[in-house]
Amino acid sequence: MNTVIWLIYAAVTLLAIIFLGLREFHMLQLNGYKTPEHSWWMKKNFKRYILPIVLFIGQFLLLPLHGGLRTALVMVLCFFNAIIALLNKPGKKFKKPLVYTARMKRMMITFGILVVIFYVAAVLKGETTVYTCRIWNEAHTDFTYDSMEKRWFISALPYILAGSALYLTPLLVPLSNLINKPIETAINNWYINDAKKKLAAMPDLHKVGITGSYGKTSMKFYLSELLSSQYETLKTPESFNTPMGVTITVRRDLKPTHEYFICEMGARRVHEIKELCGIANPHDGIITSVGPQHLETFGSIENVVNTKFELADCVKANGGKIYLNYDNELIRAKVSEYPNAVTYGTTEGSMWRGSDVTVSDRGTEFTVTAPDGKSCRFGTKLLGEHSVQNLLGAIAYACGTGIPMEKLVLPVKRIAAVPHRLQLLDKGGGVTYIDDAYNSNPSGCRAALAVLGLFDACRILVTPGMVELGAKQAELNFEFGQEAAKACDYIVLVGKAQTQPIYDGIRDAGFDMEKVYVADVLNDALAKANSYPTDKKKVVLLENDLPDNY
Repeated sequence: MNTVIWLIYAAVTLLAIIFLGLREFHMLQLNGYKTPEHSWWMKKNFKRYILPIVLFIGQFLLLPLHGGLRTALVMVLCFFNAIIALLNKPGKKFKKPLVYTARMKRMMITFGILVVIFYVAAVLKGETTVYTCRIWNEAHTDFTYDSMEKRWFISALPYILAGSALYLTPLLVPLSNLINKPIETAINNWYINDAKKKLAAMPDLHKVGITGSYGKTSMKFYLSELLSSQYETLKTPESFNTPMGVTITVRRDLKPTHEYFICEMGARRVHEIKELCGIANPHDGIITSVGPQHLETFGSIENVVNTKFELADCVKANGGKIYLNYDNELIRAKVSEYPNAVTYGTTEGSMWRGSDVTVSDRGTEFTVTAPDGKSCRFGTKLLGEHSVQNLLGAIAYACGTGIPMEKLVLPVKRIAAVPHRLQLLDKGGGVTYIDDAYNSNPSGCRAALAVLGLFDACRILVTPGMVELGAKQAELNFEFGQEAAKACDYIVLVGKAQTQPIYDGIRDAGFDMEKVYVADVLNDALAKANSYPTDKKKVVLLENDLPDNY
């Protein structure tokens, strides 16, 4: 084995392992550290693994080669390993960069140990090969070192072992996660149990869980604004709606002075709401919606319904109330199963009824009628009729705590749009953005298009479409395209393959396809949206913004 060539190959390959490993760890983190989701993601993005697979197989050609031919192939492999390093080198800007959490650091240590095993084996095999050849040469004078190298395939193993560490990195990263799973489970359980103890030590704390296929984050913010007008209130921040997100909030932020704890509960799989209820043990709950979201992991809409209503089952067992959006057909069908249900919505039969809704590009007004028949008129800066649903739920719950309805008029008026959820951003220069980047469901997209239609302006849609809708994804994106054609003057799609069903829907609706542009990346899409000539003010709807793993 040529020492210089080996050192060059080993160094380039190790650099590629580090860079590719960082990228794979980033994707695993974006997939929630969940091996099934990451495996599905790898299958969907198989093209990025074609080069490592080809090189993994190709490196075994080193076995029968020797001398100059072997050296040439080693250098070819080294060249491609350098390409892998360049393709994955750090420095690219991501919407959500890799976060070096304690868990990530532990996983990287495990990965490093696996790589070291490959390299130690490579070095030992190399030394063993040289030693064996020299002994054979001394004992058999009719053989030379070169002739032994031809006969002993083992001399190629150092290169194959080091190369395998690189080409198998996409598998070694999730393997590190699986190896660490018992440790991570034990650590998480300790923190979760500590959070449970803290909650149990505050028996007077009112805990309310909020879940739904969409609208739960907005509901959390609205309810917090209303309850905070009279009570010390804590809510889970941002999108802290996982078991560890709730645990961190409780351990870090919950104080003895808090009277209400609003816990957002997210789920991508069956029984994940039940798991969150096991931590927070809410007295009351709110289910904002049930719809076709995360169907790829839930498997069916029935599983979505059952999982969301795990909150209702918990609340029922605790003797509390479950607030249900009566406008949602799937929720409405379950109301009779829960005697403790309090319904809200604009639909006839709602216990807390919204009516006389008027919307404009300046906000929304509506009347709320309580179960006892008392009514009150509310106004909000929030855009669109759909915003009334969540406000009704928040008003209903706040009144249930003892706050008079008329005392909620001012807090409702103060409520601002949740960041990235139909948030109005005036950037000047005659361009206004409706930032709905965190929306990715059919109902939310329809609501966003309705809001866009409120403006007397040049209306432009920028979207990469909807994801995680399982077998219905193409169909629902096609329908989205048809609806967009009715509401927009120009449409900019982000990502050709992802948005093809939307493109087909737009064309099917008879839209002028000269006013449709397909961009590769968001920056290109925004530049195109800003370049459209118009005498009117421009309103650009940013509908959904896919994370880096799409």
